[in-house]
Amino acid sequence: MHPIITPSPNETRAYRDVLGCFATGVCVITAQYQGAPIGMTANSFTSLSMDPPLVMWAPARASRRYPAFAGAAHFAIHVLTADQAGLAQHFARAGDDFALPGLGLSDEGVVTLPHVLARFDCALHAVHEAGDHAILIGRVLRATRGQGAPLVFAAGRMQALQPHAA
Repeated sequence: MHPIITPSPNETRAYRDVLGCFATGVCVITAQYQGAPIGMTANSFTSLSMDPPLVMWAPARASRRYPAFAGAAHFAIHVLTADQAGLAQHFARAGDDFALPGLGLSDEGVVTLPHVLARFDCALHAVHEAGDHAILIGRVLRATRGQGAPLVFAAGRMQALQPHAA
């Protein structure tokens, strides 16, 4: 049995390692804010409600990009495929670099990324402070499904999830 961790500022690394036992999907969220596109990589996306259709994600409030997402009327959540780790790394580093091929626009004017596993076009529904992060809730206007295997984040790294063959 491994030692029990009590989350505290001096146990941050150990606590993150325990959290890393839970695999999550990898997403890029895009928005339009003050006339310019902004993007961010996140793994905190989840569904919240079926009626009304709500999803959420949780950016760090200390992020330089946080004010743009919290202030944007619309955003798009792109669930990445197993071969899109480079795209995730790109938006983890540079949230304003959209010099990429195949970009589109949603009906709300938000930049969209091509060939993703799924995309949720959202209107900002609510923002709730939650410790050092915030919970951004989006009302889903449209959901689109692509093809491929998902990119997941677990144990501190991105990896492909290989679905079990039926």
